[in-house]
Amino acid sequence: MAIITGETARAYNDLVEINKTAAKGYQEAAEGVSSPELKSKLSQLSQQRAQFASELTQHANQYGITPQDETTVEGVVADAAAAVHRGWINIKSAITGQDDSAILGECETGDATALSSYETALKSRELPTEARTVIEKQHGEILSAKNWVTQQKGSR
Repeated sequence: MAIITGETARAYNDLVEINKTAAKGYQEAAEGVSSPELKSKLSQLSQQRAQFASELTQHANQYGITPQDETTVEGVVADAAAAVHRGWINIKSAITGQDDSAILGECETGDATALSSYETALKSRELPTEARTVIEKQHGEILSAKNWVTQQKGSR
């Protein structure tokens, strides 16, 4: 079994939290858009992110990490700062009175921030191989979703 460090635990914590936030953000976006096609796709992306959080939590548990219990004072401060910049915070304001393109723009921002967090986690030399494989796969799917959102935003 790989040696699990605080860095690995922190990567799991951050990615689980980002995916939980993204699941909520995509669900709110789905409720706010007018296009039935967008509602359906954004709901699917919400479910995907909830699944990612669950998958990461299961992997973390295999290494003896319980993501929701790994909070430190420094972590809370960092998480709060990261939450403001995730982009998902603005989804509510984008939904009220704005068009589908504005809502998609907030989704795009949230995904860009998620990708950055995934890339930070992947830079760690301490990630176990299995964790790296899961994180790389999810990164690819988030990148794909972000590209889809960007394309949709441009066509609205």
